[in-house]
Amino acid sequence: RLLEIVVGRETAPEVVATGLALARRMGKVAVRSGVCDGFIGNRIFTAYRTAAEFLLEDGATPAGIDAAMRGFGFPLGPFQVWDMAGLEIAWARRKRLAATRDPAHRYVAVADRLCEAGHFGQKTGRGWYAYPDGRTATEDPQVLALIAEERARKGITPRGFTADQIVARCVAAMANEGARILAEGIAQRPSDIDVALLFGYGFPRWEGGPMQWADQFGILALRNLLRELAPGAPEFWTPAPMLDEMIKNGTRFASLN
Repeated sequence: RLLEIVVGRETAPEVVATGLALARRMGKVAVRSGVCDGFIGNRIFTAYRTAAEFLLEDGATPAGIDAAMRGFGFPLGPFQVWDMAGLEIAWARRKRLAATRDPAHRYVAVADRLCEAGHFGQKTGRGWYAYPDGRTATEDPQVLALIAEERARKGITPRGFTADQIVARCVAAMANEGARILAEGIAQRPSDIDVALLFGYGFPRWEGGPMQWADQFGILALRNLLRELAPGAPEFWTPAPMLDEMIKNGTRFASLN
């Protein structure tokens, strides 16, 4: 039901109002967004998938990550969603951005290897999972072997993760990206980010969205978790400066609504 109303630099206020009114007539839930790659929803979801890919490369499996996120409340895990949407969509975006990607930044190439092998998701019978009957996802030994090859190429010794650790990393990544989006003025308030994820991306409603989750998890605990993870990929895990300000002032995201 999500409809993001994207407001450009010269968009007239009456045009924004018309867009919001049209959303109501269509029965949609509208969220105002500024202009950036991915706007609000896809940008947050990209951070979610990046965290999932880091977990994968560090030792988790697609099935293990998907099970943890379903246990948290998502109807599908990130790799299931990827297979349903088609891997070639994100692959095209990664190829488009390749020339501007900083080689010093951590990059997980497993999805690229899958696409190069023709694994484009459920519609082709193979993606992160195999689909022997065209519908039922089953773990694919070839995919697990490819993941192991990429780990070995980077010298990564795989480790295990609990479901709670998987959830904490994935949702912390979403909340941290949300804080950046707020600081940039892409979203007007934390609740807009929560609404986008609830009505467009299957975030469990009883958790309230990534920003409300962050309030419940604790802003200090979130900042500390991000700091702990930052050495592995500073460009991704470094806490948004807003978090330090919130800790200093004793505020929560809810107070910014």
